Amino acid sequence: MAMDVVDYEIKGSEMQFVEVELDPGEAAIGEAGSMMFMESGIEMDTVFGDGARQEGGLFGKLLGAGKRLITGESLFTTIYTNQGSGKKRVAFAAPYPGKILPMELSKLGGALICQKDSFLCAARGVSLGIAFQRKLGTGFFGGEGFIMQKLEGDGLAFVHAGGTVVRRELQAGETLLVDTGCVVAYTAGVDFDIQYVGKIKTALFGGEGLFLARLSGPGHVWLQSLPFSRMASRIFAAAPQAGGRSRDEGSLMAGVAGGSLLGGLLGGDDE
Repeated sequence: MAMDVVDYEIKGSEMQFVEVELDPGEAAIGEAGSMMFMESGIEMDTVFGDGARQEGGLFGKLLGAGKRLITGESLFTTIYTNQGSGKKRVAFAAPYPGKILPMELSKLGGALICQKDSFLCAARGVSLGIAFQRKLGTGFFGGEGFIMQKLEGDGLAFVHAGGTVVRRELQAGETLLVDTGCVVAYTAGVDFDIQYVGKIKTALFGGEGLFLARLSGPGHVWLQSLPFSRMASRIFAAAPQAGGRSRDEGSLMAGVAGGSLLGGLLGGDDE
């Protein structure tokens, strides 16, 4: 399918959204539940698969849907088509604090491999697929599992990352060690592997886990400072538990109560 060429504008700082401008007849595809608003004249249609295989018959639709199911995404994709006579805009919002990254696939070798749940929206014609990790150990311990998303085509796609994002260009033979959850995306030429931290004490008490992601060039790598899994675990740890207190507060109150009770018992012995 021919790629639609769309204009866009990213707005906001911490909680961003992207406005995609569509000429008459142009369309954008969006992840389920990501649409923020759309102007009158844009028609919304939910399709089976990735939206890039609507002319491929039933087999093509099933193939696109199967790929999305394997990566943990919804079986359906929403297409927003400008059926009006002038330019129209549709906006897609980020699901949590971070940055929206515009990816010109034509300038990235036609393919981009990214973590699950990072895809936000794209111009019609971008294909949403899967990328299998070639090494079994990477699949088990790589943080993102054996399967990652693969965006293909020569159009524009938008990827979301948590916190602050940094882009690194790796030369041939250059290697970067990264926390597995901080890898957002990388181009097809980058070799992704895992590496044991090397010391038992560091693995057990360093707080960084047993393995690090090992990225080797040549190619481009995008890293995020706040993986969603890390943010979710911090929120869960601070959330009120049974009794209306957070875990830390509960531990503190339990310690105070325990100390008072112990002190009372010891004081009673003195009497």
